[in-house]
Amino acid sequence: MDVDVSLEAPCPAGELFVWVEDLSRYPQWLELVPRAAPAPAVEHDPGPAWTVDLRARLGPLARSKRLRMVRTVHDPPGVATAVAGAGGGVARFERLEHDGREHSDWILQAEVKARGDHASQLTMYLHYSGELFGPVVERLLADAIARSRPRLLGLVSG
Repeated sequence: MDVDVSLEAPCPAGELFVWVEDLSRYPQWLELVPRAAPAPAVEHDPGPAWTVDLRARLGPLARSKRLRMVRTVHDPPGVATAVAGAGGGVARFERLEHDGREHSDWILQAEVKARGDHASQLTMYLHYSGELFGPVVERLLADAIARSRPRLLGLVSG
């Protein structure tokens, strides 16, 4: 499953990037993430880790999942990257459990691109390799992310 969602924001790229580079801030604006707390570091982690709770509701049914996510890419705005280009930034988070079991991939990538001095664009990419969630839940995720746009815009505008 792959979900891509974009957002135009009336703020510089750096102001928007602070809301997507740290998973601890996601519960403030993304309803799918009711909790994200720093997780203890493990020796081979490529970056900081978080324990993230995901929750989606479809009518009376709710689905939740707890993941250990690690930031694997962190290129703040102002650093030229192959993905975002000059003036943009990238934060990528990947599921990295240390329990010795096989797990489905969860990858979240946030790309922020400058659109002039006082505007920016955020594109969020979510990839899930498992089969637990089907097309209905894929649409549910996309809709929940879309509903979170006003909340994030309110935070970066305020």
